[in-house]
Parts: sequence; structure tokens; C-alpha cells
Amino acid sequence: MEKSNESFKILSMKSSRENEFIPKKGSKPKELLIYLVFIIWALINLFPVYWMFTFSLKSNAEIFGENVAGLPHEWLWSNYERALKVGNIGKYFFNSIIVAVSTIAIVMLISLMATFALTRFAWKGRKRMNQFFMLGLTIPIHASIVPIYVTLSRLNLLNTYFALIIPYSAFSLAMAILVCTGFMQELPFELDEAACIDGCTAWGIFFRIIVPLMKPAVATVSIYTFLQCWNELMFANIFISDSIHKTLPVGIQALSGQYMTEWGPIGAALVMATFPTLIFYALFSKKIQESFIAGAIKG
Repeated sequence: MEKSNESFKILSMKSSRENEFIPKKGSKPKELLIYLVFIIWALINLFPVYWMFTFSLKSNAEIFGENVAGLPHEWLWSNYERALKVGNIGKYFFNSIIVAVSTIAIVMLISLMATFALTRFAWKGRKRMNQFFMLGLTIPIHASIVPIYVTLSRLNLLNTYFALIIPYSAFSLAMAILVCTGFMQELPFELDEAACIDGCTAWGIFFRIIVPLMKPAVATVSIYTFLQCWNELMFANIFISDSIHKTLPVGIQALSGQYMTEWGPIGAALVMATFPTLIFYALFSKKIQESFIAGAIKG
């Protein structure tokens, strides 16, 4: 009887496992419907990118005529040349790169060091210092234009790269510390203890142990800071008045005002301003997903 019961249990387990792989009736139509919805949603989101790219290769007659959303009848690649030469978009693009890269480097260095001190060391006033950093999230970036302008004017920093790098870094620091704090708290302290036993100093622990494990958080903060610097217009329009240090959003604004009838070069300038953000996100999107997963799973 015992053998028969055991054999019955084994057969029942096999049958239950086999039933797991049997597709349920009506599952394929549901999956196809879900895929169809996602495809439609993807096309809706990709259509503005397609429209902007084709818009940059058309003439005014096609843009305002019958061929608004279709492919250009005549591919005017000269619009990009005119945007670079006549509109000086190449110089503005280079200025935006300098400001964005410098801001990202400053924000990442300061935020990682501040987070390391706030999460891995015990010292008096640590919580208050963290609260002080988080106050930056409550201050609107454009509410401090006047004091920042006065400060930069007294320091003779107007019409320089530092007129944008310093404010961008200051306003991005609070969010960067918030993201890095949530991620660094999940790193086990046993790593620090093992490194100390091996004779590693605090700087060694930071650069050799902590920083390599913070790559997902670094990618998240880098994208956030890059988008904030790349698309910001108010500070760039007020603190920079000469054409030498203007960034891309200000350059496109000036282009639309000066060449109002030539929409093709304006579309080319918009493509050159938008596509770097898409490429930047595509390169670091995997790291962002890893940061979300690491923040959701403890231990």
C-alpha cells in the first residue's frame, strides 16, 4: 500500500508538472492583443521623433503644404549645413557639451563623497546635514534667479561657462544625493570591514569598493543631470548674453527669431538638440533598470 501511495504521488506530481506547460485556452489571443497595444503605443511615442526628423529635411512648401507627415519629396540635407554655418548651431552644441559634462562630473564627485560621509560614517550632525541637502529639493530653480545673478555679477562670472555650471551643479546636487543615499545604504558594511582588515584607507574604500558598485546610481544621476543641463533655457538666456558661450536651447531660440521663414534649418537644429538625449538615455538605460532593481531588493 505504501508503494502504491508513493507511485500515486509521483504520478500526480508528474501530471501537475505537465499541466503547467499546457497552454490555457484563450491565452494566445490575449497575448496578441497585449502585443498589439504595446506596438500601437510605441508607434505613438516614436511618431514625434519621426516627424521631427522628416520636418528637418523639408522645405517650407512641404511643411505647410500637403506633405506634412509624409517622407520628404526632396531630401534637403542642406538644412543641416545651414543650421551649422548660418545659425552657428555647431558652436552652441559644443558649449552645451562643455556645460553638461562639467556639471555631471562635479555633481557625481560631490554627491558620491557626501553620500559616503552620510551613510558610512557616524558623526554628530549627520542627520541634520542630510536634511540640509534635501532642502534643495524644495527650492524652485527659477525662484533664485535674482540672487544668483547678483552673486555671479559680483564675482565677474557672467558670460562664462561657470555662470551655468555652478548653478546647474548646485540644483542637481540634492536629487543626486537622494538617489545615491538610497543605493549606498543597501551596500553591506562587511565590505568596508574587510577592506579595513586588508589595510585599505577611507579613500581606498571609497574609490576601490564603493564607487565601482555605484555604477547604476551614477548612470541614473548622470541622465537626470544631463537632461536638466541640456534643456534648461532660463538661466542660459539670462546669465549668458554673448554668442561665444550660448548653449543650444538659446541658440535655437535665436535661430527661430532671426530666420522665421526658414523652418527646415530650425528643424535640423531641433534634431541635433534632441537626438543626443535619446542616445544618452539608450546607452545608460540598462544601468537605470539595474538601479531600480537594486533599490527594490535588499540584502
